Amino acid sequence: MRSVVIEPEYEAWRAAARQLLAQGVRPEEVLWVDDQREGSLFLSETPAAYNAVGAKGNGIKVPPAFLDMARSAAAHTDARRWAVLYRVLWRLTLGAERHLLAMATDRDVRQLQDWCKAVGRDIHKMHAFVRFRLVGTDAATGREQFVAWFEPEHRIVRLATPFFEKRFVGMDWSILTPYECAHWDGKRLHFTEGVPRSSAPDEDALDDLWRTYYRNIFNPARVKISAMQSEMPKKYWKNLPEASLIAGLIAGSAQRVQGMLETEERAVKPAPNNAYLKSLHALNQGEAADGNDECDRP
Repeated sequence: MRSVVIEPEYEAWRAAARQLLAQGVRPEEVLWVDDQREGSLFLSETPAAYNAVGAKGNGIKVPPAFLDMARSAAAHTDARRWAVLYRVLWRLTLGAERHLLAMATDRDVRQLQDWCKAVGRDIHKMHAFVRFRLVGTDAATGREQFVAWFEPEHRIVRLATPFFEKRFVGMDWSILTPYECAHWDGKRLHFTEGVPRSSAPDEDALDDLWRTYYRNIFNPARVKISAMQSEMPKKYWKNLPEASLIAGLIAGSAQRVQGMLETEERAVKPAPNNAYLKSLHALNQGEAADGNDECDRP
């Protein structure tokens, strides 16, 4: 049995897996260990620092679809992920099961798919529920600096942060999580070790803006508490400035709906006398007429 100690990241697993595959090491002969602290328990085994050197050019081809799946599944926190990934890799290559990923009933494939779905949901939640707080302005560049705190279920920071890099390219920001932290300075995205919640800033003036925004988009006539909690689970509420409004908005929703029903209908304002808008209206009318003609044809 080989004890393979790696950092809990996809790149570390890939490098070790390449080397093991090149040496023809079977999946049942490998004990995967997430980090050096856990690995110290197994030093009597055969620990080794694996890298990609010498692993390329061995003639083994890996399906691109598996690499995409592996990158996502590796972000899951289940300790079994490295072993399952290597077993599927072995079966796809040296095991000659080239069409394994198309077998939805296979236990290993189904497990990887479940992990990928969980990771995908977690990434979606991070995109939706990260709230940046202004902490200062860089004196040299004049760029505002923001920090956010988020508590993901899985190690998704590297998969989720490209979204923020594209969306908030014009400001400096950091996203702090217990697993890993991401930092953007306008030029480079880099990562550091995770930190505790106490490292994140307290609320600032932007929290009031979030609350104002949420209060204005809240529709009392479409309150579905179970659906809301499914999309916005309560575990995220403690880090969302607008969450403090939810109970009050729900409690007053019936009264607000009744008030809306009792309000007299407002008169429709006439369309503005604008030549460009009139041309668009005429164009739409013409297209609608052409469409009706088409429907009337045999």
